[in-house]
Amino acid sequence: MKILVTGGTGYIGSHTCVELIESGYEVVIIDNLSNSKIEVVERIKEITGKDVKFYEGDCIDKSFLIKIFSKEKIDAVIHFAGFKAVGESVSNPLKYYRNNLDSTITLLEVMNEFNCKKLVFSSSATVYGKPKSLPIKETFPLSTTNPYGTTKLIIEGILRDLYNSDNNWSIAILRYFNPIGAHKSGLIGENPNDIPNNLMPYIVKVASKELECLNIFGNDYNTKDGTGVRDYIHVVDLAKGHIKAIEKILNENGIDAYNLGTGNGYSVLEIVNAFQKVNNVKVNYKIVERRKGDIDACYADPSYAKEKLGFKTKYGIEDMCIDAYNFAKKFKEDN
Repeated sequence: MKILVTGGTGYIGSHTCVELIESGYEVVIIDNLSNSKIEVVERIKEITGKDVKFYEGDCIDKSFLIKIFSKEKIDAVIHFAGFKAVGESVSNPLKYYRNNLDSTITLLEVMNEFNCKKLVFSSSATVYGKPKSLPIKETFPLSTTNPYGTTKLIIEGILRDLYNSDNNWSIAILRYFNPIGAHKSGLIGENPNDIPNNLMPYIVKVASKELECLNIFGNDYNTKDGTGVRDYIHVVDLAKGHIKAIEKILNENGIDAYNLGTGNGYSVLEIVNAFQKVNNVKVNYKIVERRKGDIDACYADPSYAKEKLGFKTKYGIEDMCIDAYNFAKKFKEDN
């Protein structure tokens, strides 16, 4: 079975490629390298001991996609490619609508042309907006608080309309909570090209003295310590969830959405304190203004994914902190 992974050199994409290869799938990666590095391809090969095909290009480019689908016999697609920074989406919404929607629609058109109708879509817990209660179930009302989340919600609607028009499609929508951590090898992890938008790589860069101070956005949320609470999931657990989703769509038609989270909520300060404790390092931080679009708390009810996909998490918050720092130290040594 050959799986096309768009955005496959990115953080979640690269870990998913490793799990796919180790589960016996053949992997084809496409990525425009706008927020990742080409070296990741070699690192995936090093971890797995297997070859992986890589094509540099953009999902918005239809002729590029047609060439790949003509050359490779693709059985299913995992679609990660897209812009993902909440703050940037608020300040530059048109960039997000143009890229995230156009790339997905173009990909779906080409998949349709080549009769490849099996898709795992990388969505987000942001589609739940500001939830009225916790934990969050897949049946909760959907809304958004930022343009990034809105692109995910629009795409979910497009996918449902597509399935309704043609029941030969099989689509798994995966609503991620907050992936952190890195592969145990320390060869791949979260390494954004500029100042991090996500918490863990920001903590790591401060701990590694690359950045002076961690900005914590707000300490007046309605949470136990005033800082935002999120459901942090180890990226390897998240990647394994994609294997479960691939198994599902390869074996039956339909469309469904699944929460991929742990069901536990941790505050920003709890993550900082856990990181300092397990890695025996100091993380300087300061409280700054809230970011637009952020909510108090967000954590999953993962029971539906467990029931339908057989998905369950293995790693805890300490593993996530240790593995993230291990990757950072190894990456620094290698560069």
